[in-house]
Order: sequence, then structure tokens, then C-alpha cells
Amino acid sequence: MTARTKIHVRGLKVFYGTREVLSGIDLDVYENRVVGLMGPSASGKSSFISVINGMINFEDGARVLGRVRIDGFGELSEKNNHVALRKRVGTVFATPIPLPRSIYENVVFGARLKGVSRSELNEITEESLKKAFLWDEVKNRLSESALKLSGGQQQRLCLARTLALKPEIILLDEPCSGLDPISTAKIEEALSELKKDHTIILVSNNTKQIARASDFVAFFYMGKLVEFGQTERVFTTPEHTVTDDYIRGKFG
Repeated sequence: MTARTKIHVRGLKVFYGTREVLSGIDLDVYENRVVGLMGPSASGKSSFISVINGMINFEDGARVLGRVRIDGFGELSEKNNHVALRKRVGTVFATPIPLPRSIYENVVFGARLKGVSRSELNEITEESLKKAFLWDEVKNRLSESALKLSGGQQQRLCLARTLALKPEIILLDEPCSGLDPISTAKIEEALSELKKDHTIILVSNNTKQIARASDFVAFFYMGKLVEFGQTERVFTTPEHTVTDDYIRGKFG
């Protein structure tokens, strides 16, 4: 059965001043799937997710053209910036940035601002840490500073903090770039479970991670979407030579 489209992108162009960094992107991101974005540096991957989470609107000189819709309505652009839509999107960045607070306070920070009750905050904390595959490691240390956690644990804590706000869409921009193999495996394991309830976009320069963790893959090159399809198909029988060259590590 064909998956339902969660994010519909047509004719997306992004400019910084006069420099075009995304050129006419057409892409459907399917619900409850992991879509991997791969490509060399400066290919436009991070700019793409900056459009989805609305952060592009805060970047000096950025201009967005085209159509981006979530669930078939609303457009995220510099002219039509729906805060309500952006609240449905959570982002985890390459470098974990825990707050200088306890592990517990890190997880509930956003939910507390929304006025969630104490009992609910406790439930959210446990649920979010379990989904991030971190609960068993920190359940007896919730009052300790998050800064004492290892890098891999801090990244999973940032994921839990994002999950606590119950986003429909999760964007991960190189979430494992500085992590050891064990921490990377736990992040990937978490993604395989999270896609049951969330739509996920994973940006990674690690083609092996894209092959392992994604259901669909989009290959970006020089600001253009060169190829998109099911991950197994793209990695075994890519339609374009440049895609095959990138997968084989001939450049990147």
C-alpha cells in the first residue's frame, strides 16, 4: 500500500542573497517513514530541513520560493510562516546542547513552559527517555546534571527533549557525526521504533548509516535533488552515475 504523504514539497528554491543553494526541489516525505538525505557538503541538505522547521526565516539574507505543505495544508515560507505548523516539527542537531540543568529538567523544559502538570511531566520524562533508548542508563540519575553525561547520552537526551513536545515530524541533522559506534547504533535503533509514531528526516554524510536507517533516500548534489526512491533500490540500482559514484565513495 502506498504510504501517505506527510510533507509535500514542490518547486522549492532557497537563496542567500543572490546565491541559490536549493534549485527547484520536488519531494514527498512519507508518513511514518525515515527519509534519509545524503550528499556532499554544501549540497543543500541542511537548508532543506531549515525550511521544514521554519528556522530559515531567521537567517539573514535567506529567501524561500516554492511550496511546502504538511498534511496537505499550510505553507512554510518567508511570506506565509505558520507558527502552529512549526510546532509540529522537532529538530535534533549535530552537536548535542544540553541545558546546564538536571537530566529531568532538560527533558521537561519545553513541556513545563506549556503548563503541563507535575504528574504529567514525570510520565513524559519516562516515556521520552525510553523512546530515546536512554531511560535504563539514567533512571536513577535524573537529578544529576545533564553535563555529566557522555556525548552519546547527551545526544539521546536532546532527542528525548524533542520527543517530550510530541512533534509529528522529527528532523535530525547529522545526529551521529561525533558519536562512537555504540551510541550511533542506539540512535539508529531509536529511529526504527520512533517511525511508528513519527515522520523522520535524517540528514547524514554517512552513506552506510543512510542505508541502514532509512526507508527512502534523497540524494542532493549542488543544490539539486538528483535521485529519490526506496533506499534498497537507490543503493543497488541507482538511476544516475553521480549517485552511484557518491555511494561508492568516489567523491564526497
